[in-house]
Amino acid sequence: MSSWAAGQQLGPYTLLSPVGAGGMGEVWKARDTRLNRVVAVKRLKREHNARFEQEARAIAALNHPHICQIHDIGPDYLVLEYIEGAPIRGPQPPEESVRLAIQIATALDAAHRKGVVHRDLKPANIMVTTEGSVKLLDFGLAKQVTDSDETRTIEGTVMGTAAYMAPEQAEGKPLDARSDVFSFGAVLYELLSGRRAFSGENSISTMAAILHKEPAPLDASPALQQIVKRCLAKQPANRFQTMAELRAALEIAPVTAASAEEPPSIAVLPFSNMSADKENEYFSDGLAEEIINLLAQIPGLKVIARTSAFAFRGKEIDIRKVAEALGVATVLEGSVRRAGNRIRVTAQLITAADGSHLWSQRYDRDMEDVFAVQDEVAAAIASTLHAKLSPKPAEHRRHAPKLPAYEAYLKARYYQWKFTPESPAKAKECYEQAIALDPEFALAHVGYADYVLFQTLFSGLPVSQAVPVARAMAQRALELDPHLPEAYGILGNIAGSFDFDWKESERLFKLAMARDPVPALVRVWYGMFYLARAGRAQEAVAECERGLQEDPLNITFRVCLANCFMWAEKYADAEREVRQTLEIDPQFYPAYGVLAGLLVARGMLAEAVSCAERGLPWTGSLIAGLRKRLGDTAGAEELMRNAPLVDAYGGPIVRAIFHLYCGEIDAAADWMEKALAQRHPGAWMMLANPLAREIRSGPRWPALAKMLNLPERV
Repeated sequence: MSSWAAGQQLGPYTLLSPVGAGGMGEVWKARDTRLNRVVAVKRLKREHNARFEQEARAIAALNHPHICQIHDIGPDYLVLEYIEGAPIRGPQPPEESVRLAIQIATALDAAHRKGVVHRDLKPANIMVTTEGSVKLLDFGLAKQVTDSDETRTIEGTVMGTAAYMAPEQAEGKPLDARSDVFSFGAVLYELLSGRRAFSGENSISTMAAILHKEPAPLDASPALQQIVKRCLAKQPANRFQTMAELRAALEIAPVTAASAEEPPSIAVLPFSNMSADKENEYFSDGLAEEIINLLAQIPGLKVIARTSAFAFRGKEIDIRKVAEALGVATVLEGSVRRAGNRIRVTAQLITAADGSHLWSQRYDRDMEDVFAVQDEVAAAIASTLHAKLSPKPAEHRRHAPKLPAYEAYLKARYYQWKFTPESPAKAKECYEQAIALDPEFALAHVGYADYVLFQTLFSGLPVSQAVPVARAMAQRALELDPHLPEAYGILGNIAGSFDFDWKESERLFKLAMARDPVPALVRVWYGMFYLARAGRAQEAVAECERGLQEDPLNITFRVCLANCFMWAEKYADAEREVRQTLEIDPQFYPAYGVLAGLLVARGMLAEAVSCAERGLPWTGSLIAGLRKRLGDTAGAEELMRNAPLVDAYGGPIVRAIFHLYCGEIDAAADWMEKALAQRHPGAWMMLANPLAREIRSGPRWPALAKMLNLPERV
């Protein structure tokens, strides 16, 4: 490569002065004689020609105010926007660090949405203009996220590049957008502290630190510390999953220690039933759940959802371990004694750190005062937490149902997720009782709608019968409570999963999430039933993870997260979530079907059969397909004769599963088409299976996508 010199002409560009040089090439300040503007001309060494073309394609795909723009391309050089400014550097005040970080995250989010991962994010590649605006430079290592090439060795670049590599990059593994999240965390750490998060005597020792060590603690607000810590997680699954999610966290994070106290947090454990009648356990649960609902209306208070809090029922576990498992600073426990028309409620608020009592109280009331008791307990807790919270529940409070209706509703929810042969009928009976006892109980209408939709998947109830009932129930719930997010969530699910109207689904889910706090269930529905199916799998994962943070032991949420990981083709992450589900509840049969599919994708057929057999009878067609694949045709035929729903509504999806696990892809696609014609919700879920990847990428997909009202590639 011949040397350049000031005054040299490159086509219409006159070289003015060198800007910088490195192992890959050099950059010059130049003048465009046609437009009389100053530009930057970048030339790479011949051995890096592939990167030259790569950078040109990457920058050309992007048009963003915080990304350096490309003006022209020559035979061995790029002509770029010339930026007056200096590379970003720390330490900066927290406010300035966050301002710059948000601009960087915005630019990277735009790149990721175009399928471009930077792969070399570091301070030297981030300029701050004289006006104080960020510009991202040097996309020479950028790659399309679908490119599975291993990371190339970066020889001769500016010293210290290794300090910003994600662990998977240091190990030469394939990268995705979450690798940029790690590098972003290293940059933000340096912005806040003025020192590198990881350092060593040379590149090898620096990369060893990235792989095996944690950075020194930051002197920053707890919120910023937590953001940086999450960015720098060793495993990609533990980081922010998208730049949009990371940017949102930065936008709301308190930036100074004075304003960044750890938000108050609480778990309300199930109240002990001290009454002689065990049926009163439903009343005890209802009291604890209503307190959870009241506390959840208080801005700034983290409240663990019922499913996770109630997982400790009947277990003799130290309160401090409970708090640690749920990630809270305080725990409320109590007891209820009921005799005739009188109740005695005792409640204690306990500090998790040392087990000391912050507050305790006893309430003796008539049954008709039960909701006043709930209000008193919630208000007392809020006052004790000293978190600048209102001493009373939010102005908009859900309808206080009649006690028998509420008890029936709790029973319905209990039976809905039991997965026993008799539980669907019991759940239906209890929902109908709750509505009959209190027709203005909006949540009971939503619960019944959810139950009806659930039956299309597991009990063979045709969509033509289920959807009108569920839609009417959700609309009635909104008439009773126009702000009810769960009702909008049900309608959003119907619009997407059954009507295939994705614009309407998005509109309804936005309404469901318009008010804080957003119920964890609504977040999971949004991820599972809209984002994943709209091709926004990483965002779907992020929403499901947020739902799990609020309800960390909810096994249904965890299986939904596993499905979203499968849509994102992150099969190892999906398997991890399913195995964690089965550790919590080995009897949760839906998880066995998901895990079996993941094992088959890894070629572990015998293990998949053993796994699926634990989910019988619901996995019968899956096992039949595997047995035929293993040569046991007679056993497969016997299982298919006895498979649930094979001759009812839902039969096409049962047969599609059979052929998919046989390895008969065309036959599976035929039956999948019939299942979609039935609007069966299981059809789309099966398309997330790793075994269906050949369908999604093959010639049958355009027709299936058209049936779903989706583009051919999502």
